[in-house]
Amino acid sequence: MPKLAFELFVTGRTRQSQRAIQNLRGYFAEAPDVEYEMTIIDVVEQPERAEERHILATPTLIRTSPLPPLRIIGDLSERDVVKQALGLLGASLSTATQTQVSEDHDHE
Repeated sequence: MPKLAFELFVTGRTRQSQRAIQNLRGYFAEAPDVEYEMTIIDVVEQPERAEERHILATPTLIRTSPLPPLRIIGDLSERDVVKQALGLLGASLSTATQTQVSEDHDHE
C-alpha cells in the first residue's frame, strides 16, 4: 500500500475536532503497517488554507495521496465507513448517516 497523506481541517479545540483527531489516530494505531502522514489545520488560525481547499464544514479530512483526493466530513466516528474509505477495511462501504464521504474531483 502506498504511503497515505491527509489534511484534517478542524475548528479550534472543540469536542468534535478532538474526537475526529482521536478517531483518526486510533484507526491508524490499529493498522501499524500502514504508512501515513497527517497535517492538522485549524481553520481559525489558518483560514486561508481552508479557503484554498474549499472547506465548508469541520471537521473535514482530505486524503491528498494517493489520488484521487477523497473527503470525509464529520468526526470520523463511523468506524466501518471511515476505515473502508481509507482503505483500512476489506468490507463493502455502507451508507453513511452522519459522515459524508466523497471523491474530490472538482477541488484539485
